[in-house]
Amino acid sequence: MPEAGQRLLRLLGAAAALTLLAAVLALPTAAPTAAVEREHQAATPVTVPALTDWAPSNGSYTFGPGTRLVAAGTAGRKVADTLADDLRAAGRGVVPVVGGASRPGDIVIDVRPSARPTLGTEGYELTSGRRLSITGATETGAFYGTRTLLQLLAQGDRIPAGHTTDVPRYRERGVGVCACYIHVSLPWLENLVREMAYHKLNQLLLELKVKSDAHPEADTWGYYTKDEIRRLVALGDRYHVEIIPEINSPGHMDPWIENRPDLQLTDSDGARQPARLDVTRQAAFDYYTSLMDEYAQVFTAKSWHMGADEYMLGSDYAKYPQMLKYAQDKYGPNATPQDAYVDFVNRVQAYAESKGRHLRIWNDGLTGANTVPVAAGTTVEHWLNVAVKPSRLIAQGYAVMNASYSLYLVRGGFHSDTEALYDQSWDPRSFEGEQLASADGITGAKISLWPDNGSGETENEVAAELWPALRHIAQATWGDPHPDATYAEFTARGTAVGHAPGLRDLTEVPVPDGTYTLRADGVSYRAEVLRTADGYATLRGADGCLEIRGGKLTLNAPLQPGVAATWEPCDSENTLQRWELEPTAGGYHLIDAITRMALTVTDDGRAVQYPPDQRAPALWHLS
Repeated sequence: MPEAGQRLLRLLGAAAALTLLAAVLALPTAAPTAAVEREHQAATPVTVPALTDWAPSNGSYTFGPGTRLVAAGTAGRKVADTLADDLRAAGRGVVPVVGGASRPGDIVIDVRPSARPTLGTEGYELTSGRRLSITGATETGAFYGTRTLLQLLAQGDRIPAGHTTDVPRYRERGVGVCACYIHVSLPWLENLVREMAYHKLNQLLLELKVKSDAHPEADTWGYYTKDEIRRLVALGDRYHVEIIPEINSPGHMDPWIENRPDLQLTDSDGARQPARLDVTRQAAFDYYTSLMDEYAQVFTAKSWHMGADEYMLGSDYAKYPQMLKYAQDKYGPNATPQDAYVDFVNRVQAYAESKGRHLRIWNDGLTGANTVPVAAGTTVEHWLNVAVKPSRLIAQGYAVMNASYSLYLVRGGFHSDTEALYDQSWDPRSFEGEQLASADGITGAKISLWPDNGSGETENEVAAELWPALRHIAQATWGDPHPDATYAEFTARGTAVGHAPGLRDLTEVPVPDGTYTLRADGVSYRAEVLRTADGYATLRGADGCLEIRGGKLTLNAPLQPGVAATWEPCDSENTLQRWELEPTAGGYHLIDAITRMALTVTDDGRAVQYPPDQRAPALWHLS
């Protein structure tokens, strides 16, 4: 055979051998790949709250460089614009928002009120395939569909093909925060709003003090400026979290009336009660409603919370004979002292309603000792087991929210046992003192954060405790309260979806541990900067650690402006020795982790704390 022919046969033989080898290698992997694909398609995608009716299809959706957000109409484009910002914050780059027809790989946002009546105001449909579509009957519903999408994309580019219709079980799903005495930083609250929205929670109750123009005598720390609240409310509006303000009354009024003895309730011994408003005085009602009017300048919510809890905490109506006289003068000889309290609640309710706002109160003041009923239309938030049970309130026609004490996280005190609640399949029908068989009349539920010991924990420590509880209340109010067999499996959901895009890392210390010279306005300290476990820094000098100590204590925290920072014996458990180094142009501000006031330097060279709107924080240079 010619040499060329022999070479051809050798080449053909090698090609055949390679073909056979490729076929053999392919055989063992073909079946498992198909099985894995079927398993991937059948599994319900992981979200918090969990999806309850996922219907799998063949194939998948893949997010990629060519992905666009396709939306029509004002509502659809608004949702798409927010999603685009969140995708960018999540590291997904710039995803364009366009109109017109969609193509494979696109994400379609559709708001169709008439076509999807079964979705209600917050439900949505999500369909995944060659393209991914989210449909809501309202802007809010479509927005929640995008939260599910963000959670899925947090786990990878590929989403299994399928369809879900996702509608919440309860209309109120919330968190309550008392920043009523201490100041909680605005970035912390903004993180909370984003995280709530990411988990489809829709209501944030904030008991706080807005710095008052009408009543400057009440402007004790820690207040918020009106511009700060406007910024927070705008974020809430964008992320569909209603921020409801509360000024607690007629009890717990000391942040507002400690400098107004004329409005304080006086007992039979002539002692004034700086925490109790005298509801028998018209001036007290006028004062309170003027504060409501001022809050209306910055809060847009259609609800107003007046608290109304613990008015007689540590005392009783018998010490205040003017209460009985007021009630009997207005309602007759059979009236009780508690009727004067209910009368105040009802007058506030009427005032709120006249301003287009719905009244909310806590339940513990409704002990059944009153003859005057609370005004119809008031929502009662039930946190404490008293004589009047939730079932009775519902039978009387009140909307009732579950704000159970078992859902509390108290600084330096009681912490909700989220694992136990999950294992019990807790849901909003489980009240303190009563388990209801039906959800009728229950608006939903919320977790509550209280600062009973203001220095007991830092904000960052509270956040670490909060996130598991937040995910649990989101699950229990939106869908099946027990979607996984174990709590460990449920917490794995939270790990999988992570945190909301755009969250600021408040545990970041901007300088490495080491010894520095800190200088500001002629003051110089030589100190070792050491990061704490919760993401702040201690400043350790030759004479101890820098601390705010002294002045008036409020909830165990030194909240008096003008108190000097001093060097005290170092104590790793002392939260008042923890500082936030806030980067600013040319240096840093030193902010106490508990008081949330910044250090400024006086003319005589002392470093003292002040609210930043009262005195400009010192600019500290570290070298």
